[in-house]
Amino acid sequence: MFPRWANYLLPLLVVGAFGAALYLPALVTLGLSPKATDVGYAPEQPIPYSHALHAGQLGMDCRYCHTTVERAGFAAVPATQTCMNCHSYVKKNDASGNPNNKLAALYESWQTGKPVEWVKIHDLPDYSYFNHSAHVNKGVGCTTCHGRIDRMEVVYQAEPMNMAWCLECHREPEKFLRPADQVTNMGFQAEDVDLTNPEIAAEIRRIHEMTADQKITQDALGSHLREKYGIKGSEFMTSCSTCHR
Repeated sequence: MFPRWANYLLPLLVVGAFGAALYLPALVTLGLSPKATDVGYAPEQPIPYSHALHAGQLGMDCRYCHTTVERAGFAAVPATQTCMNCHSYVKKNDASGNPNNKLAALYESWQTGKPVEWVKIHDLPDYSYFNHSAHVNKGVGCTTCHGRIDRMEVVYQAEPMNMAWCLECHREPEKFLRPADQVTNMGFQAEDVDLTNPEIAAEIRRIHEMTADQKITQDALGSHLREKYGIKGSEFMTSCSTCHR
């Protein structure tokens, strides 16, 4: 009544059910874990590095440490040498004369040549194509994705970084764009363009027939920059192949 190949259905079903029982819990656990999606994910780092101190109080530019954001698809983690450019001149002891144990891993890395094993926070899945330089050079600021990093004692994931969140920007990028030379300016607002980029401000006022006392809005600035930077239309920006290649 049944063809011979039907004899193989039962073992295949058993193997498939067993595989699914292992695969689905692992997929859900890893895919929905804080390391993948959750806002607020802040793993413990080998060195308690404070962005609030370095990027906030000291005013260090993001690109001093993350040197590749403007020319590569990834944001490089600074090498020990980069840290030691400053910390070679910073006292190794605290105010009481005791060793500063917070920097022990840094000095050990410097002496041994082994890199500091930083824990990655913003980690997109491998099936998503993301290029830092493509965003930074088109006027997407650091705070758009990473939040006010200059106020974080401990860096955490500020945005969900899921597909829906990405599409919000890809559908209407003008809501988030700023002049490319202001991408690392943590407190930038559209109205600041008068001081930071007066030529762009003048061009926007001319196009929109705005008076000198009218503040530049994000919609006006973003629309102007979208055309200026040649950002493609929503058909390309929301196409599956744009992010899944």
